[in-house]
This record gives sequence, C-alpha cells and structure tokens, in this order.
Amino acid sequence: MQRPTVGPGQKALETPRAAGLAGIVFGLLLAAAIVLMRLGIPQGADAVTAQGFEDPTRRGAVQAALRLVPFAGIFFLWFVGAVRAHVGEAEDKFLATVLLGSGLVFTATMFGAAAAAWGVLAVAYPPGSSPALAAWNFGRHFAYTLMIGYAMRMAAVFTCSMSVIGHRLGVLPRWLTLLGFLTAVILLFVSPSVPWSELVFPAWTLVLGTHIFVENGRARSRAAAAG
Repeated sequence: MQRPTVGPGQKALETPRAAGLAGIVFGLLLAAAIVLMRLGIPQGADAVTAQGFEDPTRRGAVQAALRLVPFAGIFFLWFVGAVRAHVGEAEDKFLATVLLGSGLVFTATMFGAAAAAWGVLAVAYPPGSSPALAAWNFGRHFAYTLMIGYAMRMAAVFTCSMSVIGHRLGVLPRWLTLLGFLTAVILLFVSPSVPWSELVFPAWTLVLGTHIFVENGRARSRAAAAG
C-alpha cells in the first residue's frame, strides 16, 4: 500500500519534543566542556612548556570537560535521530545524507579529540609533574586539530544542511535559518584562528532546541484546544 504524503504543516505539528530537549542538553554540555577546556589549558608561553598545567585546578577543569564529552555526544546523536524522525518522508535525501553523515563524523571526531587529551593526562607524565615536552606538544596539537580543525568544520556542514532542510520544509523561521548559515561560516573560517568562537555551535544548538521545544508545546496546545 502506498504510504501517505505528509505536508510541511503536518510535520511542524509532529516535531518530537525529544529533539528540542536533546538539542538544549547537548548545547549546554558542549558549551560547558569548551569553557572548562579553555580555562584549564595554559595560555601563552605556558601552553608551549606546559608549566602552567602543574596547577591541579587546571587539570581538574580539563578532566571535568573530558567527562562531559561522552554525554554531549550521546545527546547530540539523540538530537540528530529525533530531527530526522521529524523530517521523515518530506526530507531531501541528499541533504538528509549530508546531515546524518556530518553529525556522525562530528561525534566521532569529538570523541577522538577527547580520547587524545585523556591519553596525555593518563600516560604522558606522573601525577604532580609536568608532561614531557614531546608528549605535551603532540597531544595538545593532535586534540586541538581534531576538535577545531575537523570536528567544528563537520559541525558547520551539519548546521548548514539543517538550516537548508528547515527552510525548505518551512519548519524554521527565517531568522533561525540565517543564524544557522552565519554559524556555519564562523565555524568554517573563523574558529581555527579565533579562540572561543567555537562556542557558536553549542549556542546555535541551544537556540534551535529551545525553538523546537517551545513550538512543539504550542502546537500541542493548539491541537488540544481544537480537539
């Protein structure tokens, strides 16, 4: 039997609240992890020699950030799955593939960066001492390149494809679509050279998740009133 065609208006009413909730939680977790990592990793000359990393407070901040990453990845995958379930039959197959692929690569790369950082913390040096310079430089550059150079660019692809899908189906307002494109541009061209600019991705996810959550609540209220 032929499956019924579902229009954009119907899809907007069926947006799962799980998508909004997962986007909100992911945005908060990733933002917290980025802030803790930025505060924990030494800056300036100490970043090269790692002398500033002898401070246990800095190590604790980095360890707390790394403990948040797996949960952020779990909620991000939940967010991707819930959004695709919402889009369903009305989605563009090409954009849906790009959305899913970039989301999976982003998660895998983020996990790889966290694992590289954990490796430096776990084996590069005894507790209470500075890491060896070679191990510190390799681990720091490897984790930074994975997270900023690759993961955030995959996040840009995810953001752009999600914005295009939302615009085509009419489930995202114009301002949120434009915000998504701006976020993608920043992640692609600005984040590798401007510290803290990677926070635009969790901020965009937080805004998107909040919008989905609120709109779903309004749609349910309208449906209940009509019923």
